[in-house]
Order: sequence, then C-alpha cells, then structure tokens
Amino acid sequence: MKTYEQMLEEGIKSLPESVVLKERFEIPKAKGHVQGNKTVITNFNDIISSFRRDKDHFLKYILKELATPGYMDGPRLVLGRKVNASLINQKIEAYANNYVMCNNCGKPDTQIVVKEEKSYLRCAACGTQKLIKS
Repeated sequence: MKTYEQMLEEGIKSLPESVVLKERFEIPKAKGHVQGNKTVITNFNDIISSFRRDKDHFLKYILKELATPGYMDGPRLVLGRKVNASLINQKIEAYANNYVMCNNCGKPDTQIVVKEEKSYLRCAACGTQKLIKS
C-alpha cells in the first residue's frame, strides 16, 4: 500500500512541466481580431493593469513600435491597420523587458521614477535602478 506522500509525488511527476513550473508573473498575450482593415486588441486594459504602468506610456510605445495610428475605444485598442498577432505580442514582450522587468533580479516589482528630467526603472525587490528611455 502506498503512502499519501508517495502518491502525491507520483502525481506531481506525471504533470506537464508547464503546470509545475508556474511563474508568479507572466507577460500577457494580446487577444483580439481583425475588423475590416483595422486590428482590435480586446484585452488592452488587462495588459496595462498586469504591467502596472501608465496607460498613455504603454499606448505611445506600442503605437510607435508598430508604426500605426490607433485609439482607445473603451477597454479596447483599435489599430489603424492590420497587424499580425505575433508582432503585437513581440512588442508587448519587448515593453515588459524594457519597462517592467528588473534586469538584475528578473522580478516585475518595479516602478518608473523621474529624477532631474531622466527616467529610471527602480526595483522594489532588490533596489536596482536603471536609466531608461522616456
């Protein structure tokens, strides 16, 4: 007869790695659709809230990086042209790596701080401060 600990260990071993290795922060993927010649990102507000960043900062970044006009329509972002989902997700990941994730410890516990007209990414977890483009 097996003990509870043995059965638990067997159960954990049978789980796929993606379930076992769960990060506390995952970079969100854009969800949306193409509507005519426009692309609509339906979970734009969710992405902003998971990053804990200013909506205007992220909006300006994403529109510049995708080289397209766009506007907010309630909780959705409407882009002025058709944009591939993989390209949008690539730009979201780049934003997270530059403006959300700490370079030193890799945690998302950061905030953008402006000192003497320069922007810094300050990590609350390890105290690292990095100069970033504003």
